[in-house]
Amino acid sequence: MVQETIVAVAKQMPTFRYDAAGSFKAWLLQITRRRIVDPFRKRPPWEQHGGPPPGDETSRTATAERIPAEELNLQPVWDEEWQRNLMEAALARVKARITPRQYQIFDLYVLKEWPVREVTRTLNVNAAQVYLARHRVSRLVREELQRLERKFVGAEGKPRIDADERR
Repeated sequence: MVQETIVAVAKQMPTFRYDAAGSFKAWLLQITRRRIVDPFRKRPPWEQHGGPPPGDETSRTATAERIPAEELNLQPVWDEEWQRNLMEAALARVKARITPRQYQIFDLYVLKEWPVREVTRTLNVNAAQVYLARHRVSRLVREELQRLERKFVGAEGKPRIDADERR
């Protein structure tokens, strides 16, 4: 499904035009939904309605009917994935701008949630260095997240694409 979605997006991007009334994120979610639902729609009619195929006397339930309707609501999963990807992009950009040592301290203390004592002992730094790295790197990450959100999310919280990124 992921590959099919990427192929569909790649095919549509050359002609994609951003519509301020629309949402890039919603458009991408719709393409993803279609890739998930299409296999169910392509099944023979007897499978779509849960009935056995002609001449088959079994009482099997169709796959589509075994999936509760609420499980097809992908919005919460989509939003979580969107935020996770933004955070990963922000961390990668910040990591490129700071020293490996600063990032290592930040990674162990903030991301991996090690106790300060363990970080100081492992990296041979003092507690003040740990707290300073956390403060500085956290600020950079917040700024980068804001920059990415401004870049990809327009007013009213709707994702957008810049002209250069449509290509």
